[in-house]
Amino acid sequence: MNEELVGRERVVPMDGIELWAEEFGSPEHPVVLLVMGAQAQGVQWNDGIVRRLVEGGRRVIRYDHRDTGRSSVVDFAVRPYTVADMASDALAVLDAFGVARAHLVGASLGGIIAQRLAVTDPERVLTLTILSSQPLGTDTAAVVRRAMAGEPPAPGELPPPSTELLAALASTLPDPEAGLEGHLALRLPLWRVLHGSVLPFDEEEYRAMERRVFERARDLAAGFNHTLAGAAGGDDTADLASVAAPTLVLHGTEDPMFPPAHAEASAAAISGARLVMIEGLGHSLPRAMDARLAEEILRHTA
Repeated sequence: MNEELVGRERVVPMDGIELWAEEFGSPEHPVVLLVMGAQAQGVQWNDGIVRRLVEGGRRVIRYDHRDTGRSSVVDFAVRPYTVADMASDALAVLDAFGVARAHLVGASLGGIIAQRLAVTDPERVLTLTILSSQPLGTDTAAVVRRAMAGEPPAPGELPPPSTELLAALASTLPDPEAGLEGHLALRLPLWRVLHGSVLPFDEEEYRAMERRVFERARDLAAGFNHTLAGAAGGDDTADLASVAAPTLVLHGTEDPMFPPAHAEASAAAISGARLVMIEGLGHSLPRAMDARLAEEILRHTA
């Protein structure tokens, strides 16, 4: 399982920008599109997960969102965008690989993007897997603002990120002049919090992942535009009642970003959705979970 994973890379043009994408597996197999979260690159879907999905008979595609990795950097002040635009990017990737319908697997913000596609473009979605995410239409920005101001959640509002995570997020703004070691010094403490306190924390694993992220990024700070895109809103949780794709909600019991109530709300909003809580998992994808996550995805997409 340690041989290098080699994919077929492609640059996808999309309305004046370029998206980096990579596919694995046989073109004859059903497609799993992996959609990463905010500020995250496609390669943060671990090679171990990708390899297991390919060995399970899936054609796997992962890609860099706009403003991450090798995809285009956007001047947000001149050309603002929304989650709806990021969902259109996902469709452009599928179109570029000649894929009419795919199994969508979205993590965190990627889960929201995948939900939106299941609502707006159901003919493109074979199944939906929502990982470490929350219901479409949740006003996360308002929740975080209230939490950081020390205010209680509004009636009916889902719980905010943990106090420890909010403090860690506030201290991780990238410094373009810091270099690799400065970048690692900022990011590793954040990953310790996101990882959770139950599973052993492998610092070298996260160090290697962030080193790869640093080396691939055109502009590390650009990914923070995803927060602005998410704050633009425009979706409604009630829309999830229309989702017809078979849906799996995967979530960690120790997620400090979206506590388990978020997963329960997602599953409740989508008819027939199956909720699987993963003991000890936080808001990250450690290699120790590759086999379990791939197993759940393969079962759901069978």
